[in-house]
Amino acid sequence: MRLPASVLVVLIAAACGATGCQPPRTVRAAVKPESERKPAPDFTLKDSSGATVKLSDYRGKVVLLNFWATWCGPCKIEIPWFMEFEKAYKDRKFAVLGVSLDDDGWESVRPYIESHKINYRVMVGTEELSQLYGSVDSLPTTFMLDREGRVAAIHIGLVSKSKYEEDIRHLLDNPVSAALFRPN
Repeated sequence: MRLPASVLVVLIAAACGATGCQPPRTVRAAVKPESERKPAPDFTLKDSSGATVKLSDYRGKVVLLNFWATWCGPCKIEIPWFMEFEKAYKDRKFAVLGVSLDDDGWESVRPYIESHKINYRVMVGTEELSQLYGSVDSLPTTFMLDREGRVAAIHIGLVSKSKYEEDIRHLLDNPVSAALFRPN
């Protein structure tokens, strides 16, 4: 049985409405020139094990900072890629950090992390953190941070795996400022 296109559109809209997901949209952003990069807002959150995660502790690394939720379809597509990136590039001073914006917090997030065996640090974000990052209201939203903790690119919506990998390689291959190696 073949459904008319108008019926399919209504069914898809109803499914998205029931799950709360945004219609998929992609924003491709090129890595900004260094002179146009602004510092990423620092934050301190607890990860799934209760350990403190402070963004500024990642200075010196390229960071893929992903805002996501367990109910978000496009997020579920990207997470396995991020796990691959964490494994492939961690020895090159790269890290993936996930910030869940699930309303029920760890109740949904902890089982999701465990069942999907996520290999990078995941925290539960707050409304205040969302506001610091420009009112994150579309998921996924991903910030690519350079080694100096500056926002080099922002991706809103589902972005191709190859685009993320292109950004990661670009940022990893850039020379590191000597200022990063000053003793604290």
